[in-house]
Amino acid sequence: MSLKVIQWSTGNVGRYALRAIIGHPELELVGLFVSSEAKEGKDAGELCEVEPVGVRATRDVDALLALDADCVCYTADAGMRPGDAVDDMARILSSGKNVVSCSMVGLVHPTTLNDLFTARLSEACESGGTSFLTSGIDPGFANDTLPLVLSGLSEHWSEIRIQEIINYATYNQPETIVEIMGFGKPLDHTPVLLMPGMLGFAWGGTLRLLAEGVGLELDEIREVHERRPATKRLQIGPYPIEEGTTAALRFEVQGIVAGKAALVVEHVTRLDDDLAPEWPRSNGSYRVLIEGVPSMQVEYEFQDEHGDHAVGGVVLTATRIVNAIPAVCAAQPGLLSALDLPLITGKGLYKP
Repeated sequence: MSLKVIQWSTGNVGRYALRAIIGHPELELVGLFVSSEAKEGKDAGELCEVEPVGVRATRDVDALLALDADCVCYTADAGMRPGDAVDDMARILSSGKNVVSCSMVGLVHPTTLNDLFTARLSEACESGGTSFLTSGIDPGFANDTLPLVLSGLSEHWSEIRIQEIINYATYNQPETIVEIMGFGKPLDHTPVLLMPGMLGFAWGGTLRLLAEGVGLELDEIREVHERRPATKRLQIGPYPIEEGTTAALRFEVQGIVAGKAALVVEHVTRLDDDLAPEWPRSNGSYRVLIEGVPSMQVEYEFQDEHGDHAVGGVVLTATRIVNAIPAVCAAQPGLLSALDLPLITGKGLYKP
């Protein structure tokens, strides 16, 4: 029997999650939430460029939550509205529907992000008898499950570093790129992401999840970053990136043990491949680097059907949470992390 699923949003990640739900042999799409009046009433298939499926998009939250459904795939943007997103997800959980999400990345380790958020979601899980999981590709598989599996090959190790090295020029969230990450802004401007504590808010959950998985107690989480200017005018969607404004960003979120960085999440983000040639480079990938015996380096490349690495990462975020739905629905009620789930595989997804 198929699990009944509601998809919540059809934006950057949501449209790929919608497509994955429609094509998944163990899932049945029964509802679709959209925030745009222009999308309301359209067939779900049209909104993710597949054949019509007979499920029409709605903005009526009450009607959706009244549906008989096992799970909601919540992919609405939460960058500038974290409290509202938590309220949404708590309401869904309380209604008796499990939730998988990628919206608030710090919730990959949900019990330690924020006491208020944790209490709200935990109470909702208890009230509804439901389970909650946040995952994706980063935060998510590339910087929790993959490095944890590799750490199990060690005799001993002294540092685990996960790098995202991607050109974001085709990443279809220009507001996130400009307003949250600060691209196109002066180098002395402080965007939301680089405000003190924000990198730790977003990726601290990843470090705490890794620390739990390898049995470490972190003394603190540190944040460092650097930026580089555009050397020519660039265009990112509707936003011009003028010469001299921010067009490359490198940051690290470090889990410190006894004064040293034991666990590190590093992002190297460019809008132009020619920028910051001294920084780590790739065609678009994640790298896991483990210093120890033996030392290990694994490079994980990906792309969408058109060869785009940034979009490939978005697809992976969607498929990671969609493919986890059966495991989340089968789990005990409560707040889950990758450490609570069985191995998620591509069962039933082979297409010759």
